[in-house]
Amino acid sequence: MNILLELFVVTFRVLWAFVLAAAKWLVRPKEKSVAGQVCLITGAGSGLGRLFALEFARRRALLVLWDINTQSNEETAGMVRHIYQEIAEAAAAAPRVAGDGEKDALPRCNLQVYTYTCDVGKRENVYLTAERVRKEVGEVSVLVNNAGVVSGHHLLECPDELIERTMMVNCHAHFWTTKAFLPKMLEMNHGHIVTVASSLGLFSTAGVEDYCASKFGAVGFHESLSHELKAAEKDGIKTTLVCPYLVDTGMFRGCRIRKEIEPFLPPLKPEYCVKQAMRAILTDQPMICTPRLMYMVTFMKSILPFEAVVCMYRFLGADKCMYPFIAQRKQATNNNEAKNGI
Repeated sequence: MNILLELFVVTFRVLWAFVLAAAKWLVRPKEKSVAGQVCLITGAGSGLGRLFALEFARRRALLVLWDINTQSNEETAGMVRHIYQEIAEAAAAAPRVAGDGEKDALPRCNLQVYTYTCDVGKRENVYLTAERVRKEVGEVSVLVNNAGVVSGHHLLECPDELIERTMMVNCHAHFWTTKAFLPKMLEMNHGHIVTVASSLGLFSTAGVEDYCASKFGAVGFHESLSHELKAAEKDGIKTTLVCPYLVDTGMFRGCRIRKEIEPFLPPLKPEYCVKQAMRAILTDQPMICTPRLMYMVTFMKSILPFEAVVCMYRFLGADKCMYPFIAQRKQATNNNEAKNGI
């Protein structure tokens, strides 16, 4: 009898979850504040990482920027400081409310940005840099695992070292950064872990076996971590999985689907992708796929026979969409070798 009662309760909760999800589609949830919180972003020197840094800066978070490229990371930091300066000027110009117990319209935070050169593909480098962050900045409240690489080779042409590098940066690094900063989050029951994965972590295509494997691994890591936090009843620690379609950052330059379909499914603008992800993060949304069509593709891949999926891929031109990108990479490599006299 107890199990029947429990089954009834579970059924009610599942249906109620659908109701809440539908309500969030109709009424946009209020975004939480990250002002004054320490936000660490990996791969902050360019692409989505840089845009995430600028968005968090506009929300007055204290930024910790990690990237393997010191120069590009400092360029991002300069952009962040410019935003901080604008915020400081706006706060100085805004009239302060006094005597009525209300807070200022623009809370004044000691806004700073810290940069660290870190190769997240090297475990010891991650742990040593994380220790420096704790000593020099403080405990991290928001961790954005964004750093990513792609080899751009067919499997049998890809050097083992590049395969290992892709797995280390795109997947293993998430383990190491999380192990470095999660203990304090657990102690405080407060924090947010963001995994920037890819739609290629939900379904795959030909020619990028190492990249797909690394992103599938990142998705699996994130989902298991989310379940572990729920099992530990640490509801103060939120997680968000970001799975965008092809983003026009140049990372997959040359990738093409069928020309008749491309106008309806063009590469995403990086700014749009990050704004959608920020909305999900700040409303504690567990997962965001951009565009929404990616949810349908993932669902259909789960229920359709494999041969049906292959037929759809061929119709869309998705079966060989990475081949032009790989060809461009190969040509660029050959040109560089020719210039260097190799």
